Amino acid sequence: MERTATLGGNLAAGNQLTNPVNSAVDAAAQTAHRTTDRVADKAAGQVDRSAAAVHRAVDNAADAAGSTAQWATAKFEQAQQATTRFTESASASIRARPITTVAGVLVVGYLLGRLARR
Repeated sequence: MERTATLGGNLAAGNQLTNPVNSAVDAAAQTAHRTTDRVADKAAGQVDRSAAAVHRAVDNAADAAGSTAQWATAKFEQAQQATTRFTESASASIRARPITTVAGVLVVGYLLGRLARR
């Protein structure tokens, strides 16, 4: 980003400044432009590195969320399978001994009722 414009308007033949003050001002302006360009270039590098770091963080968070969702889905399916196995086991036990099951439920209900009164 090279700046070539001069701030003074008094130019003699061969692009030489006729006023020494204008020459000093123009030199200071050129130095300021070069300094600004160097700072802008460094800032652009920092912004690029920061953007890359943010992109990596977002990618890592998305990966973590994806694996967490897979884990939660697997645990939910395991819980459903356990519930199904328990229900089938209880149904088979009740079919095998219906009178014993009803008697057991009555005893448990009676004991819970007695505990609730206290």
